[in-house]
Amino acid sequence: MRHKASAPLQTGVKYEVRKALANNVAFRPSTIKRYTFVFEDPRPPLLLSSNLNRNSQMRVRTTAYTHDESDHIVYGVKNAIGTNLRFGNVRSAAADWSRFPVGTQFRIADQPGVTYVVDDYGSALVGTGTIDLYKPSRSMMDDWGVRHVDIEVIQWGSYEKSMDLMRDRTKWRHVRAMMEGIEARLRTAVLPHGKTPFTASL
Repeated sequence: MRHKASAPLQTGVKYEVRKALANNVAFRPSTIKRYTFVFEDPRPPLLLSSNLNRNSQMRVRTTAYTHDESDHIVYGVKNAIGTNLRFGNVRSAAADWSRFPVGTQFRIADQPGVTYVVDDYGSALVGTGTIDLYKPSRSMMDDWGVRHVDIEVIQWGSYEKSMDLMRDRTKWRHVRAMMEGIEARLRTAVLPHGKTPFTASL
């Protein structure tokens, strides 16, 4: 005997548990406390949400920093992910990771051939939208000063990796602020139409 295929379940609609079982929705025995449930949209995946509703071209305020400044000297030439700060065709940049998550790659309009990668953060950057560009000397840092530049984001980084890296550093207020900023973005992010998975909740 053939069973008739069930129609896909819709979000926001109350269904009987037997309907879920017919659609192969997995339930743990301890969670079946009622005979009905409502399908709900899940929170968007962290990796996807990094790329949602984000412009690839924008004008940003930039500053510069170097490894022997008083507020960075304790870290030396290391960045926030534990590798060496870079300056060459690929250069390090620091930012608020709730705005520019770790791994974000971008170019500055008048610097062809140079790619910046967000691999650092700084307490003074949180909530400002400013990007801090690494320079290997104080003279180069001073020469840059403060500039508003046009950038093109080549690839957005990962909020998931950002949160993983910061999870053990929440004793610092600026780290907590970035974590809260990421969580706020995830709550308001919307997945692309037609690609929203569904989960059942009893």
